[in-house]
Amino acid sequence: MKVMPACLMCCLVLLAAPAPAADRVTGQPFATRSVVYAPEAMAATSHPLATQIALDVMKQGGSAVDAAIAANAALGLMEPTGNGIGGDLFAIVWDPKTQKLHGYNGSGRSPRGLTLKWFQDNGHASVPSHGPLPVTVPGAVDGWFALHGRFGKLPMSDVLAPTVRYARAGHPVHDTIAYYWGRSVPLLSKWPGFTEQFTIDGRAPRTGELWKNPNLANTLETIGREGRDAFYKGDIARRIDAYFRENEGFLRYEDLAAHEGEWVEPASANYRGVDVWELPPNGQGIAALQILEILEGFDFSKIEFGSAEHVHLFVEAKKLAFADRARWYADPDYFPARDGDRAKARALVEELISEDYAAKRRALIKPDRAARAVDAGILQHGDTIYLTTADKDGMMVSLIQSNYRGMGSGMATPGLGFIFQDRGEQFVLKAGHPNSFAPGKRPFHTIIPAFITKDGKPWVSFGLMGGAMQPQGHAQVVMNLVDFGMNLQEAGDAPRIHHDGSTDPAGQMVEMNTGGVLNLETGFPYETIRALMRMGHSVEFANGPYGGYQAIARDPETGVYAGASESRKDGHAAGY
Repeated sequence: MKVMPACLMCCLVLLAAPAPAADRVTGQPFATRSVVYAPEAMAATSHPLATQIALDVMKQGGSAVDAAIAANAALGLMEPTGNGIGGDLFAIVWDPKTQKLHGYNGSGRSPRGLTLKWFQDNGHASVPSHGPLPVTVPGAVDGWFALHGRFGKLPMSDVLAPTVRYARAGHPVHDTIAYYWGRSVPLLSKWPGFTEQFTIDGRAPRTGELWKNPNLANTLETIGREGRDAFYKGDIARRIDAYFRENEGFLRYEDLAAHEGEWVEPASANYRGVDVWELPPNGQGIAALQILEILEGFDFSKIEFGSAEHVHLFVEAKKLAFADRARWYADPDYFPARDGDRAKARALVEELISEDYAAKRRALIKPDRAARAVDAGILQHGDTIYLTTADKDGMMVSLIQSNYRGMGSGMATPGLGFIFQDRGEQFVLKAGHPNSFAPGKRPFHTIIPAFITKDGKPWVSFGLMGGAMQPQGHAQVVMNLVDFGMNLQEAGDAPRIHHDGSTDPAGQMVEMNTGGVLNLETGFPYETIRALMRMGHSVEFANGPYGGYQAIARDPETGVYAGASESRKDGHAAGY
C-alpha cells in the first residue's frame, strides 16, 4: 500500500476543510465576530469570567493594573492549563501620567543549590520537562505587587477577592480548558500533590462541570491579607521548602526569599510609521521586532495577504530572527558578559533590531527558494495566558503569564492549590552557552507582552499565546493591521503562519538543516500551498499551534476603546 506524502495530505485536508459556518455582512470572511467598542474601559482575556472580573474591578474604582491582576488571579483558578501563581509574569504598562511605557520582568531564577555539574554527574543530557528539576522560583506574585505598588488603587485583598469567591463556590469549566486539562492529567498525576488538588476522583473536570479550589482560595486570601512576603518569606515559603526537600527537589526558602523581579525599559522598532514595543531578553520579544525590521524592506502594498510571496517572505524572515534568538537571547546578567554589564546587553539588543543589521539579514533571503539552514548573525558586540485591560484614565496593560509547559511541572505543594512552573527546562546543559544552567540564573523565556504606539501615543495593547508562536504571531498581527488594513478583530482571526524547526535556544540545540516545517492554518488557498512547496517549503497540517490573541486599541481622538478576542480560545473582550 502506498502512503500519501504528508505535504500532499495537507493540501487535501485544507481543500476539504469546511467553509466558515456563518456569513457575516461586514468585514473579512474569516472574522469570527465584530470588534467590541466601549467609551470608558475594556478588558480582553481568554476566559469570559475573568473578563467580567476585570471590568467589575474597574467599576469599583480600580485601575487597569488592578483589573489585570484580578483577571490574572482568576485565570490561575479557571485556566490552570496555562498559568497560575506557580509561574512567571511579564507586563508592559502605558501610564497616562508619565505618557510612557513601563516594562516589568517578573521571571524567577534557578535554585542556588542546583548546579550544571549535578545534572552532568547524574546523567542528564537535558533538563527534564516535569517533576522537581525544571522548577524555578515563581515570579508572578512578586510581579503583582510590583505593578500594584506603582499603579494600583484598590487594596490587594479586594483585587483578589473575586477569585477567592469563585475558588470556594466553584465555576463551570470551559470547553478548550477542559480539553487541555484532560490531556495533562495522565502526564502529571504521578507527581505529589497534583491528583489531590487538580482532579475530580482522579480525572480532569469535564466541560461545564463545577470546579472548586479551596486550597488556592486560602493561599490567595493569605497573600491579599499579609502581602507579597507571605508568599516569599512566610509560612507559604516554608511549606514549599519542606515539600521540595521531601521530593528530591532543590527549591528552597532562601531562593524564594531572595527573589526580586525588575522594571525594564521596553525595546522598540518602527514599522512603517508605528512603534512596536517588546521587552528585552531573557524573553524572545525582540524576535518579533527583528522579523518586522527585515520585512520592512519589502513593499507589502503590492503583496496580497495569503499569497505565496507573503508567506515565503515572512517564513524566511522568521528563520533569520530565530537563528539569532538561539544564539544571542539570554539572561542579561550572564550574557554577553558574565559580569552582568547591562550596557553591553542593551547594546546587543540595539544592534539586533537596528536597520543596518536588518538589511544584512534581509539580503540573505532568496525570493524563490526556502532556506534549509540559517546561521546566526555576527554581532560586534505549547502554554500561556495573555490578557489586556484599559481604564477610564487611559492606562493600558499588556500582561502575559505562564507555567510554561501546559499545567507546569506537576509539582503541587499540598494545601496551597497551585502548580509550579517547569521553566527551567529551557536551560541548556552545556557549558559556555548563553542559556547554560547556572545557580540563581533566569532561563530563556517564551512569554512576551507587546504594545504599539503611534506618534508617541498608545494605540494597541496586544499579545498572543503559544511558545515559539508568540513572536511569529506578534509580527503577523502588526502586518495585518499595518500592511493589510485589517481591523483589530480581523488581525487576530486571520489565518496564521506557523514555522517550526528553527534552531532552539534551549535543550539540545538541534540546528535547523532541512528548512523546518511550515504549518498553514485553514484559509490559505491551494495555489499558495502549491507555490510554497515548489519553493522548497515543507508544508504540513497541524492542529492547534497557532496561539490565542487578545487586544485593545485606543482611538487617539475620542479615547474610545476597541477590544478583540479570538475564537481559538474560550474568552472574549468586553467593556463599558
